[in-house]
Amino acid sequence: MTTDEKYMREALREARLAAGKDETPVGAVIVHGGRIIARAHNLTETLSDATAHAEMQAITSAMSFIGGKYLNSCTLYVTVEPCPMCAGACYWAQLGRVVYGAADPKRGYSLIAQNLLHPKTTVAQGLLADECGTLMSNFFRKKRT
Repeated sequence: MTTDEKYMREALREARLAAGKDETPVGAVIVHGGRIIARAHNLTETLSDATAHAEMQAITSAMSFIGGKYLNSCTLYVTVEPCPMCAGACYWAQLGRVVYGAADPKRGYSLIAQNLLHPKTTVAQGLLADECGTLMSNFFRKKRT
């Protein structure tokens, strides 16, 4: 297992926690220096807050841990492509790297523009995409029945 897979599996663990709370199953972890410094999952229903996405929760937590507003030496692992709001937060946090699993063809940031992330942020997409996507598909399939 690669290092990226290891951390994406941790993000998947967070996504499953979200699903257990009847939240959209998106999970995120932020890594700095080979160590997870933040972990989060969607809390939009729990908090009645449309901005309580996994990425937003993780970014806030990581900034608190670092003691500053920039995360340029950090990597965000998230199970689903960030939405434009979360991509904007990644921009302002100047995240060094974003790794995501499943693409989001309906609400992902790449629908709006690829340059919503900071110009120095590198992106890796499609890591464990099938597993991440299946988690989302199964969640919404259950919602429709």
